Amino acid sequence: MQSRVKVQLDSFQEACREKGLRITPQRIEIFKELVKSNDHPTAEKLHQRLIEKMSTLSLDTVYRTLGTFSDLGLINKVETVESQAHFEVSHVPHHHLICEHCKKIIDFKWDQVDKADLPQEVQALGVFEKKNVIIYGTCNSCLKK
Repeated sequence: MQSRVKVQLDSFQEACREKGLRITPQRIEIFKELVKSNDHPTAEKLHQRLIEKMSTLSLDTVYRTLGTFSDLGLINKVETVESQAHFEVSHVPHHHLICEHCKKIIDFKWDQVDKADLPQEVQALGVFEKKNVIIYGTCNSCLKK
């Protein structure tokens, strides 16, 4: 786990330098916490996890930092039907299953979608590179309850 975090942190710092983004302790800790997370946390969850380590870290700073990271393509923003966005570091193409009961977000690969050409009527609307499928339903844990 530590070597994966270090590799991604090194890559993050290089990307920040390339994009002219200052590397601050707050940005490093927010990114590091996202790398360690596998639950697609919200800004509020990240803030709760980091506040003990960084007592002066404001929720506004977390929101602004995540927005900046997302705008620069350093992280992914997972949009849900809820009002809160969730975030992840993964840059490997994948899609999301969202449990409508427990709100858990589960990553999955769908090569057929990733490799398929867009329908002609969509291609006529412009040039689109990324495909992102979000499927809502009930996870196995909730089905067992």
